[in-house]
Amino acid sequence: MAEPLRLKATSASPGRASGPAFVAEPVEHAASIPSSLSGQVELASAIEKAILELQELANGTDPEGGDIVEFQIEVLRDPTLTEATGARIEAGENPAFAWVGTLDGYIRELECSEDDQLRARAVDILDIKNRVLSVLTGTTVDDFPSGSVYVGKDMEPSRFLAHDWSAGGGIALYAGSAVGHVALLARSRSIPMVIGAGRFVTAGGQHIGVDGDTGIVILQATKSSATSAGHGDPSKSTALPLDNGIVYTSDGTQVLLSVNVNAPTEVDAVPAEVTAGIGLMRSEFAVMSLGDAANEEKQFAIYRHLLEWADGRPVTIRMLDVGGDKPLPGITETSSLRGIRLLLARPQIARVQARALLRAAVFGNLRIMLPMVTFPSEVDDMRQICREEAGELRRRGVPHRTPPIGMMVEVPAAALMLDEFNGADFFSFGTNDLTQYLVASARDEAGFSLERERAVPAVLRLLTQAVKLAGGRPVSICGDMAGDPVATPGLLAAGIRHFSVAPARLGAIRSALVGLNADGTKAAGD
Repeated sequence: MAEPLRLKATSASPGRASGPAFVAEPVEHAASIPSSLSGQVELASAIEKAILELQELANGTDPEGGDIVEFQIEVLRDPTLTEATGARIEAGENPAFAWVGTLDGYIRELECSEDDQLRARAVDILDIKNRVLSVLTGTTVDDFPSGSVYVGKDMEPSRFLAHDWSAGGGIALYAGSAVGHVALLARSRSIPMVIGAGRFVTAGGQHIGVDGDTGIVILQATKSSATSAGHGDPSKSTALPLDNGIVYTSDGTQVLLSVNVNAPTEVDAVPAEVTAGIGLMRSEFAVMSLGDAANEEKQFAIYRHLLEWADGRPVTIRMLDVGGDKPLPGITETSSLRGIRLLLARPQIARVQARALLRAAVFGNLRIMLPMVTFPSEVDDMRQICREEAGELRRRGVPHRTPPIGMMVEVPAAALMLDEFNGADFFSFGTNDLTQYLVASARDEAGFSLERERAVPAVLRLLTQAVKLAGGRPVSICGDMAGDPVATPGLLAAGIRHFSVAPARLGAIRSALVGLNADGTKAAGD
């Protein structure tokens, strides 16, 4: 049998997937609205309906997706668009064509920009154009089958957010951008994605593979060949051993492998026996509104579900890391605060979550992790809140338990002073924010990917020092660097012995670990 054809592309999100190809065709709409004096009214109505659709989409996604949708809503509300389109309509142009002509002009400008970030925004404007056009013409853009590999020139963010990725799948783009919103979303949800593959031909339904680790598209792949390449469900196709996430380096040093999760349902497809538990549960992805933050019972049910899945293995739940560039809808006056600072400024939010966590703790091995900690007093203040809520639960006769309380280490000032954090039971390094603050650059800025790569030696030096300052208390790493096999040797050398990664990265990091010695050097013969 002929070998599958492998096309070189560029990785935008790590991981491997395979499935039937869904080949996206350019959206075409029939301009069915006649030119009339009511054209501008029709346009205004279509824009409002599009905004309502986007708001509904935002309500069903996580904060990261919600921010992207909010960006699109802001653009739709920009009077410049309606004024430019209105001028075309007044000149006698059909409303649909007027809208397309206006938006295409913006898209062309963005596509010709020398700035990577601006070029990446072109697909956002395309997304907005198609959504309003769908309303104007009474057509819809259908979803694609679950578990398939999306193939196209680019992919609209709203299409990604509206799709059900629980059955797996991947993305292979002819063009695309690694700094675009879809790439950002794919990485946060562990959806394998490659870009820059160039236009290739594959039939709809043809089984293809995407290797986001090496940037490869596998065409004419049979299910068996794709599986042998490591595609598909990471918990099954990579045949992970049921060893409770206990891995040994080549020279016999024990390393733990846990998983990061966002939504509580993410663990359902992963056997608990292939992990050492949950090293990071980002609770803000499950608590997406002020109403959710006030709903103790909903939070309790989520945490209990994770603990029961873990079956006695540790489950580390990070308290709400919201605020700043991760706003929680309904909180505006404290937008300059984030993580622990916002929780302490809004103790009513912290108290609800603390009660839910304390109650859930009786159902398993729970650990509470505090986000964006900078000063030791912040840990002490949250401990006091937990003590007070435990006392209230005791008074009411509600079963509860106070679990270990640790902290994320993602602020350089904290990393340099870990020996001062006597109130923290454990530490987990969040390399995403830690790197951002080390290089003084926002993660959504053009060029940040390059800056992150150049900062690796500085990050590793800081981690090495911080591990020593931890004084023997448990440390782990849960940021993107933990799931990058290229970084594994440096992290081992820094003293990291507990990695928490996206489920799709378990196989790759396990393979990297067993081929290395504890000091990060390659094992003899490798």
